[in-house]
Amino acid sequence: MPDRSWLIDHVALLRTSYRRLTGDDLVPPHLSPTQALAAVLTAPYALLSHDNRDDPLFNFANPAAQALFAMDWPTFVALPSRFSAEAPNREERTRLLQRVADHGYIADYQGIRIASTGQRFRISGATVWNLVDESGAYRGQAARLPHWEPLPD
Repeated sequence: MPDRSWLIDHVALLRTSYRRLTGDDLVPPHLSPTQALAAVLTAPYALLSHDNRDDPLFNFANPAAQALFAMDWPTFVALPSRFSAEAPNREERTRLLQRVADHGYIADYQGIRIASTGQRFRISGATVWNLVDESGAYRGQAARLPHWEPLPD
């Protein structure tokens, strides 16, 4: 896991981008940066983000996301985010991310994803948003996954 200061800064980016685009708060707004990090790390929802490369790599996954995708931190952050979907679903995922890039965010996304174990699951009610820092630079995208259900093999 990266150092604590990187995590605090990244959670601040997640929070401010989410608030700016959706008008809602990712965590209670009164929380200090350290408290916000603790809230994200203990959240019941999966929270993940990827960077802004041409083929983005995941750069953050809270413990709920790590459990959902059955990956530890080093494995998760070495994974191109396109591999969170099976090959037949990647085209749909690409269209989703382009919609987010064009509009800033989408709410109520649903789709099929796959864990490292091969377990497929359906996510629903997801919010996906662009990460934009205080200077206006695009830094990647993030997703908050509040609901999921395993699919039969």
